[in-house]
Amino acid sequence: MSTESEPAGSLEVALERTAQLLDVDPVLAAEQAQEILKSIPNHPPAMLFLAMAKRRSSDPQAALEVLEPLLNAQHKWAAAHFEYGASLGLVGRGDEAIEALLKAVQYQPEHPEAWRVLADHLMATGDTEGADTAYARHIQCSTRDPLLREAAAAMIKNDVAIAERLLKKHLMQKPTDVPAIRMLAEVAIRCGRDDEAKNLLLRCLELAPSFTAARYNYALLLQRCEDSQRALVQIEQCLDADPERPNYRNLAAVILSRVGEFKRASEIYSRLLAEYSENARIWLSYGHVLKTEGRQEESIQAYRKSIELDPQLGEAYWSIANLKTSRFDQDDLSEMERQIADAKLSNKNRWHFQFALGKAYEDARDYEQSFRHYADGNALYLSDHPYDADSITTRTELLIQGFSREFFEERAGMGCEAPDPIFIIGMPRAGSTLLEQILSCHSAIEGTSELPEMITLAHSLREEADSSEIAVYATVLAQKNAAELRALGEQYIENTRIYRKTDRPFFIDKMPNNFLYFGIIQTVLPNAKIIDARRHPMGCCFSNFKQFYARGQNYSYSLEDIGRFYRNYVALMAHIDEVLPGRVHRVFYEDTVADTETVVREMLEYCGLEYETECLRFFESDRPVRTASSEQVRQPIYREGVEQWQHYEKWLDPLKAALGDVLESYPVVPE
Repeated sequence: MSTESEPAGSLEVALERTAQLLDVDPVLAAEQAQEILKSIPNHPPAMLFLAMAKRRSSDPQAALEVLEPLLNAQHKWAAAHFEYGASLGLVGRGDEAIEALLKAVQYQPEHPEAWRVLADHLMATGDTEGADTAYARHIQCSTRDPLLREAAAAMIKNDVAIAERLLKKHLMQKPTDVPAIRMLAEVAIRCGRDDEAKNLLLRCLELAPSFTAARYNYALLLQRCEDSQRALVQIEQCLDADPERPNYRNLAAVILSRVGEFKRASEIYSRLLAEYSENARIWLSYGHVLKTEGRQEESIQAYRKSIELDPQLGEAYWSIANLKTSRFDQDDLSEMERQIADAKLSNKNRWHFQFALGKAYEDARDYEQSFRHYADGNALYLSDHPYDADSITTRTELLIQGFSREFFEERAGMGCEAPDPIFIIGMPRAGSTLLEQILSCHSAIEGTSELPEMITLAHSLREEADSSEIAVYATVLAQKNAAELRALGEQYIENTRIYRKTDRPFFIDKMPNNFLYFGIIQTVLPNAKIIDARRHPMGCCFSNFKQFYARGQNYSYSLEDIGRFYRNYVALMAHIDEVLPGRVHRVFYEDTVADTETVVREMLEYCGLEYETECLRFFESDRPVRTASSEQVRQPIYREGVEQWQHYEKWLDPLKAALGDVLESYPVVPE
């Protein structure tokens, strides 16, 4: 072994030998580095090699003990900051890991691995935008191909048109380049072409089944498309390959929450919080899980912690408001008003604050201020998410034409005979969560949630038609034979098994907008029960106007649009009543409030089940509830919610005009 007096060449040989050993035998590499340090104490390259060897030998704590004094002496050394960040991540100090990795890319912007590991941490903490940029920087730094580097640079700038052109040019020459295919999938995702992105990612996995980065992207995309069952399969495979990867664990927690595996999700979030204790978004996500489980006080504490860490995170304030049973104090009001006065506040945070303030002033009975904030929040959201109100009218007309009496008569006796599903359909905020909570207390019925499977089935039928026409599934169904219709019903039953946690024979799917897919339900699941939850148009529509939805329901951000949507809902359900009299059991929210027992008895009779008194004790149930009414249905029925809209009546003329005779004749349907 060389000493300080030996020639520099001997030291270089020893360092080169250590570097070679890192990949093949990190334990021996550590011994080699320690020998160098015996001869030359505190030698920076040898210390770095020793830390790298310790981390690769699954001893990241020992690596940190070497790196801390090294960074005190070499505080601008990017390689040391990267190694420090990588080791911090392995010991569960995620917040510090991000800080170290940011320093690594600050001092060496072309460090590919630092960008990749940083991206993983950012994705785990919910910083999707930052993670996307970091992933693109990783690709840009790790490839020598000039076209891919240029494409990655375009992705960083979000210039997806240029990126797409360059990637397609590259793939013309190298059609099996899986990193490039993965990048092209990201372009498709950013352009909203989800089906194209799925196909590209599947192509990646066909070519390279062990390409877990592409598998993770595929799982993430499936989850965004509400295909939780397949998403869970994919993320489980990612975790099998790398169980400690933080972004894999975070996505697993999201998916597990969606399919009702709340215990596992809570365990993952608890661990992530230990690693990223200063990250507001993880506290926010944890609060959502706690809320669903009915642990209200704990969920509020989590939301409050999120606010403490990031006072501009409007979603945390809205999450507290959305509990419906929690109120803000004067300090909260002042802070929220201060935040929306900040011109630098992002639109996303701003509309969350506006909705939270609307609820806060409503609780304070200052209805003018409340309406102003609700209106401002809706207008701001609508400006960023335009909605075509004519499309739903066109869709309704096409559905009425396509699903005629003759259509159903010709297919009588077809479809899957399973009686398992009980669909609760109608407008959101019409009392469907309450009905689900009541029915799920029956010994034969399991409550699940708002399941996306019928929407997914409709989407697949549109794909078959190779058409973006929103009501084309009527035409596709008309072309199918009895065996094909039965297979579609069986597919729905199979795909919903993941949400069922008991052996009860019946289960509830309460996706409200499934009224748009009544024709599919009746054709492929003719023995399913269908309950239409209906509420006074003013109460229902205004309740939607003051509700901020995490996604979807884009018609709800304008009084006029909500009114038109309600009218179309009534028209479509009236058509169903005409062509299939008695097929749908209608429940009026006002009747549920006024005479709960009678309503419950009639629902159970429609479902062919005996009455059980436990259904009237629904508020004692501890089942998880994900919707906006989660806390309300854990309390006995109260009457004050029925007429809340009247406090705002002076500002609701646009809604009244849009509703027209549907409002005037309620609960009767106008001729």
